[in-house]
Amino acid sequence: MRVFVTGATGHLGSALVPELLAAGHRVTGLARSDASAAALTALGADVRRGDLDDLDGLRAAATAADGVVHLAFKHDLMAGGDYAGAIAEDLKVVRTLVEALAGTGKPLVGTGGTGAGGAPGQHAVENRVAPGAPRTEAEQAVVGAAAEGVRSSVVRLPPVVHSPLDRHGFVPTLIRIARATGVSGYLGDGANRWPAVHTLDAARLYRLALDHAPAGARLHGVDDQGIPFREIAERIGIRLGVPAAPVDGDRAADHFGFLAGLVGLDLPASADATRSLLDWHPEHPGLLDDLDEDHYFA
Repeated sequence: MRVFVTGATGHLGSALVPELLAAGHRVTGLARSDASAAALTALGADVRRGDLDDLDGLRAAATAADGVVHLAFKHDLMAGGDYAGAIAEDLKVVRTLVEALAGTGKPLVGTGGTGAGGAPGQHAVENRVAPGAPRTEAEQAVVGAAAEGVRSSVVRLPPVVHSPLDRHGFVPTLIRIARATGVSGYLGDGANRWPAVHTLDAARLYRLALDHAPAGARLHGVDDQGIPFREIAERIGIRLGVPAAPVDGDRAADHFGFLAGLVGLDLPASADATRSLLDWHPEHPGLLDDLDEDHYFA
């Protein structure tokens, strides 16, 4: 299968491209820089130069492919505080890809978050859609493409996707904050839970979705169903030699920056239906074991 991948040189894309190539697919990755293009070429993938603002280019690349995996997201906008803007831009891209694939029966795998599968404090599951959850409109556009002749599915990812490939996600950010402040912080008693998955396990799920997911499927890429945030902070504190301690709510914004609104959320999630549907079983270390390795702290 000729597969077009956005975000092909990002954290997850750098694991997915080799996964797809090893499975016998031919991959074309979107690259917006010479460095990204060179990285794709080195892996054995083809290159499509462009970015998420080039909707005509995205449409052409999707039309030429036998399947599409959409990973890219404007994380720079999110980190800069314009999460709503990043979500709006993502919706434009999703609608463009759906338009290109409509009526073809080709697979489209989109990306969402497990927060869409339940309200905070509620165990998120695949068949639930939480009203008002971030990126829900884009997820609905992908899933709704099943009615337009696209074998579409969405992989919902947990807040933490971890591995040596993770250089800019929430875990490296929490580590940088703890280094800078001298405290590995959490809110309240830190009992709120975050789910997690290893990057390589998530990449395999995307490949299984591309190959086998039925149209309209919502999938959860979850291994650890919900680790108390305090345990994450404590493990980071041990590795850095700094205390793990609660941060007062009125200091959260100063301490955590753009993560302040997320670190206190209780976001447990399961993947039971996904595992059964696609015979997906995570094989790589869980988050706490991964934090015992050196790659996050080198």
